[in-house]
Amino acid sequence: MSTPAPCPCGRPLAYTACCGLYHAGAAAPDAEALMRSRYSAYVKLLPDYLLASWHPSTRPDALSLDEAPGQRTQWLGLTIRTHTTTDPDHAQVAFTARYKVGGGSAVKMMEHSRFVREDGRWFYLDALP
Repeated sequence: MSTPAPCPCGRPLAYTACCGLYHAGAAAPDAEALMRSRYSAYVKLLPDYLLASWHPSTRPDALSLDEAPGQRTQWLGLTIRTHTTTDPDHAQVAFTARYKVGGGSAVKMMEHSRFVREDGRWFYLDALP
């Protein structure tokens, strides 16, 4: 019997019981869960999910995760630093994502993101400067 694949987001759950639920269409219960599912979507190369979970007011027209040979991004881990709900429909998540491109050194990307909930669904809005 094989062990289910762990979720890339770092929670101690199988992918199918964690971010896989949101990638399949379930609404994330809070901004942190959406942030984790977006990280997992980058790991699993799911640009359609990333666009769908991005608020229409700030979403780009297209998103390509195609990479040149030898330039593949390897995601190494996600750490949620803070998750703050400012009111029932607005939240912020500060996180650090680690990755490396090709054979390069590991890089830390730190972001403080804003999220908004509309019609019961959370959306990524933007990153604070």
